Amino acid sequence: MNDIIQILIYGLVLGSVLSMGAIGVSMIFGILRFAHFAHGDFMTLGAYIGLTFIGVFGLSPWFALPAAMVGMAVVGVGIDQVLYRRIRRTQPVILLIASFGMALILRSLIQLIWGSENQTYASGIQFPWRLDVLGGLRIKPDHVWIVLISLGLVAAVHLFLTRTRMGKAMRAMSDNMDLALVSGIPAERVIMVTWLIGGALAAAAGVFLGIDTRLHPVMGWTTLLPVFAAAILGGIGRPYGAIVGGMIIGISMEMSTLFISAAYKPAVAFAIMVVMLIVRPQGIFKGTL
Repeated sequence: MNDIIQILIYGLVLGSVLSMGAIGVSMIFGILRFAHFAHGDFMTLGAYIGLTFIGVFGLSPWFALPAAMVGMAVVGVGIDQVLYRRIRRTQPVILLIASFGMALILRSLIQLIWGSENQTYASGIQFPWRLDVLGGLRIKPDHVWIVLISLGLVAAVHLFLTRTRMGKAMRAMSDNMDLALVSGIPAERVIMVTWLIGGALAAAAGVFLGIDTRLHPVMGWTTLLPVFAAAILGGIGRPYGAIVGGMIIGISMEMSTLFISAAYKPAVAFAIMVVMLIVRPQGIFKGTL
């Protein structure tokens, strides 16, 4: 029983990381109607921006997190203005191919600037807390912070979407683009805010992943499949669905290690995504697929 609870904790940590990435993917699809294949590399670049702040200013990863989120939000808007804005009115497949090319460009830049070897935010081993009252469960302090900060960011996104005019405009554009534009919603401003939020949350996911494991140039690319699986499971275009989907995929991937090798965890996310596309393509929260 303790093993199951221990793995459940790991699943919540992985689910927190996936949810941060899936919210951005879901919001971009909901507003711009294309699958952003460069989102995994957004996560990687955000993690390396955090590494730069840690190296230059000697910050801890937790204090570098806000800086990485701001930096990646600005980069996200910049990429949209330079590339995606110019081809926004073309067919979605053109945008999809452009995002794939952007992913390759970002990965090459990361390797050129920071190198291709593995890096870490902090050296040494972090000793976990041992909870004897719960049968000797071991919880790393970093895992607690990842889950708590993720909950805080989810709450902030919820308040933004439900309590601000811009958030309501984003929801309106996601539900019915034509009706929203006719009603006078500033589309370009909504798109800019979408990239700001998507970039910031991608950086958070990347920094969390870097804290939990290590940094390497393909860390985001290898996480992209579970991120898309989470967005599709929850209902692509639905930020709340992305949160639920991220948690389900994260817990399922970790729980699968009880039965199969950990090397096959991404296959579990792929299987869930395929089954969902066959059985209920609109996802749990009835997305826009």
